[in-house]
Formats: sequence, C-alpha cells, structure tokens
Amino acid sequence: MPQTLPKPKQPTDESAPSMSHLTSCPLDCPDSCSLEVTVKENRVVKIEGSRRNPLTSGFICSKVSKFGRHVHSDKRILQPARRRGAKGSADFEPISWEAAMTLLSQRLEETVATAGAQAILPFCYGGSNGYFSQDATDARLFRRLGACRLERAICAAPSSRAYKGLYGHLPGMAPEDFEHSRLIIVWGANPSVSSIHLVPIIQRAQASGAKLVVIDPRTTGLAKKADLHLAPLPGTDLVLALALIRWLFDNHLADVDFLQRHTTGAEELRRRSQPWTLEAAAAVSGVEASDLLCLAELYATSSPAAIRCGWGSERNRNGGSATAAIIALPAVAGKFAQRGGGYMMSNSAAWQLDPSAVDGEPEPSVRSLNMVRLGRDLLSLHPPIELLFVYNANPLMTLPEQGKVRKGLERQDLFTVVFDQVMTDTARYADLVLPATTFLEHRDLRHGYGTMALQPIEPVIPPVGEARSNFEVFGELCRRLGLDRPTDALDLDTFKHRLLAQGSLPTEDSGQANHLGRALDQDAIVFPTSGRTPIQFVDLFPKTEDGKIHLVPQDLDEETPEGLYTYRPNGHGDGKAMEFPLAMVSAATRFTISSTLGHLNRRIAEVEVHADDAAARGLAPGDRVRVWNDLGEVHCQVRLSQDVRPGVVQLPKGLWSHNTYNGNTSNSLVPASYADLGGGACFNDARVEVTKI
Repeated sequence: MPQTLPKPKQPTDESAPSMSHLTSCPLDCPDSCSLEVTVKENRVVKIEGSRRNPLTSGFICSKVSKFGRHVHSDKRILQPARRRGAKGSADFEPISWEAAMTLLSQRLEETVATAGAQAILPFCYGGSNGYFSQDATDARLFRRLGACRLERAICAAPSSRAYKGLYGHLPGMAPEDFEHSRLIIVWGANPSVSSIHLVPIIQRAQASGAKLVVIDPRTTGLAKKADLHLAPLPGTDLVLALALIRWLFDNHLADVDFLQRHTTGAEELRRRSQPWTLEAAAAVSGVEASDLLCLAELYATSSPAAIRCGWGSERNRNGGSATAAIIALPAVAGKFAQRGGGYMMSNSAAWQLDPSAVDGEPEPSVRSLNMVRLGRDLLSLHPPIELLFVYNANPLMTLPEQGKVRKGLERQDLFTVVFDQVMTDTARYADLVLPATTFLEHRDLRHGYGTMALQPIEPVIPPVGEARSNFEVFGELCRRLGLDRPTDALDLDTFKHRLLAQGSLPTEDSGQANHLGRALDQDAIVFPTSGRTPIQFVDLFPKTEDGKIHLVPQDLDEETPEGLYTYRPNGHGDGKAMEFPLAMVSAATRFTISSTLGHLNRRIAEVEVHADDAAARGLAPGDRVRVWNDLGEVHCQVRLSQDVRPGVVQLPKGLWSHNTYNGNTSNSLVPASYADLGGGACFNDARVEVTKI
C-alpha cells in the first residue's frame, strides 16, 4: 500500500531546501530515542535526538546519528534479484517485484505440496523491529501455511524465563530513577555502547554521593569510573550472586518481613546458596574475597540500591540461574518500594501488546526449531528444511557454529530467500533477495525496553529504490496464496487500531481503563502510568498467579538440567582448559547493533588479549594471529589490553566476513549448546587458544 509521509516541520528559513521530520528509533537498544531527521531531496542529511522522549535529552548514539550512511549505502538492495552464480558469490540478476512474488509464491506452494509446510522455516529476530514489522502479517502468513515455528533464543531467552518465572511480567526500574539511588550495581552490561542515556544519569547519581559497582570480565569505560570493579571469569556470575545471598542471610541482613509478605521459596533459596561462601565464590570466579565482602556490605547498608542487570551474565550455560539469582537480591535485601531501588532488566512488560494475536487465532501446533542450532538443523534435520525465509536477521554472522551455518546455506537443494535492506553475508547465499525498507522509510510502532515509552515511527523519506515494508510484502504473499480472510486487518490503520485495543492505561481517578489508542492519538509518546517512572512494589507488583515473587519457581527448577541455581563449570580447571585455556567473550561495540551496520565498518578486527597472556605466547601488538578451537578459527590482529582480565580474550560482536582475514568471526568458535533456561545461546562458553601466524 502507498505510504504517506508525515507533515514535515517547516524550517525557520523558508528558503532552505531541507526539511526536518520527527520520528523514533526502533533499533536494538533500551533507550528508544526520539529523533529529528533532516532531509534534502529525499536524502537523509542529518539525524539528531529530539526531546519528545525525555530520556533522549537531545542526543543520540553515533551509530544512529550516522544511519543515513546505511540508508544510502552502495550495499543497499535496490530491487529484487535472483541468483545466477554459485551460492555465496553474490552473483544476482535483477527481476521485477511481480516476477519475484510469482516465483516465491510458486516455491512456497510447491514446498507445501511436495514436502509439507514443516519444510519451510521463517528465520527472523526481533531486536530492532516494531509491532508492524514482526509478528504481524508475517505471522499470519507462516501460521496459516503451517510452517515451522522458530524459537528466538539467540538473546534474552534465559533471562526472560528467569524474570518471568520469579516476577511474572513485572517491569523493572525506569532508567531515570537511577539518579535517586545511593548504590548502583551495573552487572553484565555496558551502557556506554548500549543504552548511552543511562550513563549521564549514573554520573549525576555519583556526583550526589552514590557509589558505583561494575561487574564485568572487562574493564569498561564505566568500570574505570566505578568505586568497585569485579571481573569474574565468564559463566561464574551465578556463584557471585549466590554468595551475596548467603552472606545476607548468614549476617541477619535479609529482609525477613518483606520475604514473608511478598515471596515464596525464600528458605529454599537460602538452602541452595549454602555451598557458596564468599571465599568459595572467589575461588571459582577469580575475584578477590575482600572485594566480594566490600560489595556485600555496600549492598546491605545502601538505600536506595539499584541493580542494572544486563545480558552479558546470561550468555553461558548458567545464564538463566545467574539472572534469577541476581534479580532475587533486591527481594532478599528488601530494596524495593522506594524510588531508586530495585532492579532493571527489560521493561517490555510495561506493554502487553501482541501483534500476532490481532487475527484472533491461536498459534498452531507445528514443528519447533531453536535458532541457536540452525547450522545443525540445515545439515542434519529430518525431514529437512527445503525453504528458508530470512528477514530481520543475518544468521550467518550472528549464530553459533558459524561453519555449519555456512555449509547449510551452501546446500543446493535449499531454496533461500533473504528479505533485507543491504547485501548481508547471509544474502550472498540466497536464491532470491528482496529489498526491504529501513525504519526511516515505513510506519511502525515501538516500545522501549529500558525507557517506558511507546512511540510511533513515521517515514521521513520515500522507500529507496524498490524497497518495500514487511507489512506490505507478507500481506501480499497472503493474498497470492489465498490465505486472506474477510476479518483480517489488511491495512496498517486497521491493524494498529486492533493492536492498541489490546492495551489500556490506568486513569488517575476512577481506575477505569483509558483506551491506549486514544492516548496515542492525543500524544506522540505514551507512558504506562501518568508518573512515567513507576516504582516496583508501590505502583507495580508481580504478575504471578498469587502476586508474589517466586524465588524458586517449580517450572524453572524442573527445566534446568540439575535444578535452578546449580553451578555448572565451563572448563575452568579441566582438560578442556588445558587445550583451550582462554575464555572468549564477544561484547557489543560502538560500531554495530548486533550485526546491523556491519557493512559500514571495514576495519580488520582485533582480539584483545591481556598483556600477561600475550607475553606467555610471544605476541606483540599488531601481530596477525589465529584464534582457534575445535570448531574453527579466526584470523585477525592482536591488541594487548589491560581491559580484559588474564585468562579472557575478547573478539567484538557484530563482525562481518570482511572484518577478518579468513572470513570467519567469533561465532565460528561458539558451540551451539544451550543455557540452563530457555534454550539460550552460550556465546561466552567458547574456550580458545591464540597463536601467532
């Protein structure tokens, strides 16, 4: 359907040829910034932060401020194309949209007729998508076809299981409220590159006397400014949190009254923490017991105290239990019910909107596949996947066991469709590529998962080339395949109305529901409560069946391999560590959002190695090295760094094949094993060796 551009804000100089438009950023970051975009002759010339979302405060990250380079990149897919060369060669011939949709419709129908719909796998991930671009018409298409269901477990699956199991759909602290905290613990997160607006809030809190603790194997920029930095070995966050819990109980500093009134399982949690004295946790994690004691005393005596729990601590075999133990701490210590106290992880629970439910149909019972093991499934699954439809994702560069993913994409009997904005490494292996719009070219609606804001996204330029939106393309496929129904919301306005009818806002006086759609029509941005920054256990309470925190939920206990809160070592001190003695982490950087924007970063990657580890291997700065294990190897350069602890190396997250000498990235070294909860990926379980080439 044609898109209508928003009415532009007129420039102050009426003779100027450029115009400014207001929109919002949906990219994978907690901040959900509001934007002001300057456009000239249908080209994006400047992107700045507006103040429509107060958290944005007029500034944005360098990634988004330079997003115009992505929109107008020479890597942009401008029209549909069909493969004519070998898979992986990126040799395509342009075709029309009509020809592309005819070909795709025919292949979908043929696959269903000859192999069944279970041979079709839609592959996407939702970090940078809104309510109109994922689980909308795409869900309608694949559900009605009966295609495989994708378990999107590459990120946040263990932590989501943990906080939903303990707290239900309870939103966390609002980032603005960290300014009121007297102690801030940043655990497994690096706001300086992801969630930059939290940094000045933390700095203001520090200026007024708050203490800052950072728990991260790396010495991040924020860690250098912290009062205390703990650098545990990857995968050992669980034992640190359990040691703090035991210490609170043993020293009669647990809030017994809060635990009795608001929790279940407190005694069982206490029992499971017993193996972990501060000294035992220190021995396993590689931190000093004295530093752990300092943290325990700070947390017990500081009020309000806040924990910013990130996703770094979940990226290992103990990830779900680690998250559960970390976010159990404010319940044990009684840190809720005051502004500036509690925890923050994801605030998506502030908005219970489900675009896949707009059609009112239950999810069908179909074959379910975990995205973490795409490589294995493409190579060995029976019956096999015959049609892979990739959108909103770049699996070759983002999934574990990269070598197997590549081999799977090379299958001659696999028909692969890639619907994307630019020619990704995955798209090079496609049989059919389709050009997708960016968020600056289509309408959408997006909530923040840090800031508690719901904002519309408006197009500021027409689609580049022949790009089309997800809503349009999947809707058209439904029509061509005869999957439309008379009751479907076929246009965006109807779809939006039905989506927003699911949600409501509490009114201040009567307690009656205020229709969310009307609220959004009246304002450009909506918050879940009039206070904008609700307080846990004052304005918000657990959405469990009994309204209590379940510290040892039965379903999580049964899901974890050896029971919730059970620590499973990752090669520390065993034979695996002898062969591959270095733990590898792959952290976010200032260049990319997951792998998005990777085509703009042309630098050869550097593996960060502690000076002591480098000296033991005869490595000097700038050496070309081989980072390897039994899964694969990455050829890159080495950088000596004091910012990673001894025994740990870092290869950046979000690399593309052109960022290394041999085309492999850190994910070629990552096993496709599962975390203890949610089938999550274990990126930080990779153990490697580094040698000079």
